[in-house]
Amino acid sequence: MATTTPSTAYSRDLGDELRRLRETCTGLTGNALAIRLGWDPSKVSTIEHGKYRASEIDLVQYLTMCGKDIDFFEDFKRKWRNAFDEYIVQVSDNLRTLARAESTAKSIVSYDPQAVPGLIQTPEYADALYRMGGFIPEERIPAVVQFRMDRQSILRRHNRPTCLFYIHEHALQTQVGDSRIMEDQYARLLFNTHLVRIVPADAPLVATGCVLWEYEKERPIAFTSTDLAKLFVQDPGAIARIRLLFDRLGEVALDEEQSRSKLAEYVGRPREELNDPGPRLA
Repeated sequence: MATTTPSTAYSRDLGDELRRLRETCTGLTGNALAIRLGWDPSKVSTIEHGKYRASEIDLVQYLTMCGKDIDFFEDFKRKWRNAFDEYIVQVSDNLRTLARAESTAKSIVSYDPQAVPGLIQTPEYADALYRMGGFIPEERIPAVVQFRMDRQSILRRHNRPTCLFYIHEHALQTQVGDSRIMEDQYARLLFNTHLVRIVPADAPLVATGCVLWEYEKERPIAFTSTDLAKLFVQDPGAIARIRLLFDRLGEVALDEEQSRSKLAEYVGRPREELNDPGPRLA
């Protein structure tokens, strides 16, 4: 029997990759592969669920059964060598781990001081935001916008996660695109005020954007990102600190009714006022 190891967002991604290789390269079930390798069936299952830190010999045997050579193994090992670390840093355009971690969460709490959170952005707002940043080649923007829109499908599932989005008022004041884009984004937020809490512009709070994902059977994950990198954290101390931040946000943010009123102020502003000079945060 394989001894389980606490999984991480990246180790579960690793397990998915191994399962995909088994299915596409061998056509074998997990049990059939285990028999051929002389393993207990539970070993294949725990590896493919990211709950077992496979040894190099394990990976060589598994990947060889999938028809892969030593060069593939060396590349695979380099890519996944930190899969069980409590701090995982990924390049900004690696989106698979993010999508999986987000889609399997039972609850999502986030805070963004500069922009509307991706899960409740309109397509036009997302497009304009990427163009403002300048970190993504123009020809790739439609694809990354579509990816962001696809992520929003979790909010329409029957078993959708419980979500709460803290949005700083500075994000509402940031002109992203033209006035029509901002009007539509304000309306989208107003329609989802049951998910939104506005942090007033004068709130005594200094913090960077972050997300906390919680799961039924896995450890919680704290997540933050910049235009250069994404960071996934499962260190208990870091999780405790992010909980303190969200406790503080709960104290200073407007409640649901107050947030609705604040958003209504922005929806009702004349278009000329939306085009006035003001904060232009990236």
